Amino acid sequence: MLDEAAWSKGDQEMKHVEADPETKSIEDINLAEFQRKPVSKFVLAFLVGFFFFLVPVPWNGQITVPFDILINYITGTYPMFAGTYALALIVAGGFLTTLAEFRKHGLISIKDTLAKQLALPYWETSVPFWFFRVAGAVLAPVLFFEVGPEWLIGPGTGGLVWGTLILSVAVIIPIGAIFINLFVELGGLEFVGTMARPIMRPLFKVPGRAALDSVASWVGSYSVGLYVTRNVFDRGEYSKRDVYIISTCFATVSIGFVGVVAATVDLLELFPIIFMSYLICIAVTSFILVRIPPLSRVPESYISEPNPETPFQGSAKDYFRFGLSEAIEKAEESGTIVDASVRGFIDGIKLTILILGTILSIGLAAVVVAEHTPVFNIISQPLIPVFELLGIPDAEVVAPASIIGITEMFIPALLVAEADAMARFFIALLSISQLIFFSATAPMMMDMFSDIPIRFRDLILLFIMRTIILIPIITIIMHTLAAFGLL
Repeated sequence: MLDEAAWSKGDQEMKHVEADPETKSIEDINLAEFQRKPVSKFVLAFLVGFFFFLVPVPWNGQITVPFDILINYITGTYPMFAGTYALALIVAGGFLTTLAEFRKHGLISIKDTLAKQLALPYWETSVPFWFFRVAGAVLAPVLFFEVGPEWLIGPGTGGLVWGTLILSVAVIIPIGAIFINLFVELGGLEFVGTMARPIMRPLFKVPGRAALDSVASWVGSYSVGLYVTRNVFDRGEYSKRDVYIISTCFATVSIGFVGVVAATVDLLELFPIIFMSYLICIAVTSFILVRIPPLSRVPESYISEPNPETPFQGSAKDYFRFGLSEAIEKAEESGTIVDASVRGFIDGIKLTILILGTILSIGLAAVVVAEHTPVFNIISQPLIPVFELLGIPDAEVVAPASIIGITEMFIPALLVAEADAMARFFIALLSISQLIFFSATAPMMMDMFSDIPIRFRDLILLFIMRTIILIPIITIIMHTLAAFGLL
């Protein structure tokens, strides 16, 4: 469950691991006994989560997962309910943050019992994010009731942010948290993390546990992946550096969104190639970025009592035995499946209240700048000769599309919808691989992890670095496909 005390920014004490734990083999581990109750809890929770997030099923002529079907059903069938619910959460976030800040600064007096009931330390934040949450609470009714100027509430600005982002995130996080919490509390995190250690630590310098965050993003949403990261961080199982790397390198767009982008640029027939190329791009950029500043300089400190992974060496069978043992121990000390589900849902609601106003205010500002100002056309001019040199068609269209994704990931695909097939492929793959955009992921990271902190300037720098790394990789892939007559 999200630790409210750990999220009270003012009085945190950073903790460090005093020494690297000794590497162990399977002979050094006291393996858990296979008792019926904890084994049943782990297996049932694992299978429920696996089905919900990973089992492909046909739906409306497409192959997707039950999680995506449920989210689309709720937001599509009950848009008024989803909108009212999102509006209530955003207004609550602005109100509770204001209450918490007034109390913290001594402007009002609230009894400790009431402050505890309202979890006021949880809502405390910095002055800028207080402003963003309150601004979101002001903007939400404007967009919900559609009472404002066209440049603010139109389909390309407020309509896009509210209908595509806010409603989705408001539903995705609480529902996703129910099933993700089953993994985290009942052994799935330990099992997946142990099995993924030989890949995640050597290649990306993060614990094997980070594999669950990545899978949650790929099959669910970046918001679900970030929920996992916050949850594990509060437990002392991620350091600040781990969180920074996972958030900026592995909070990816979902498989479903990759399909949406591919369809928008009329390249859906190349979806398997686009998705595999996307995974390659994510892996290569992450491999490079974790080894250079700013990510390499983030301190390896913790905000809770450190509980890093025990270094382990062995065969694949040994890893499986160790992972299963870790999972069973975790399931044995945890509560029931129902308890874990309820805690996950409550945590998801609280987290959504916390970040939704920030996403709305920052995201709307970013999209308005992209839609109604020539900023990106102007700053992209130096890139035109670069793209011409690389042999990318329609360079004058590709240049602004290559950087406007920092505002909203979907806009680049719209800009190149009528361009050459090679240009459409290039921008489709680039936009989904840049990851950092200020209509959702960037404000979410800054607000959720202000205790690290993840800063605006670093996200801008990382977006630029990702783009510089991605351009030659995608260019090679694009020309290879063109050589084989696929583009």
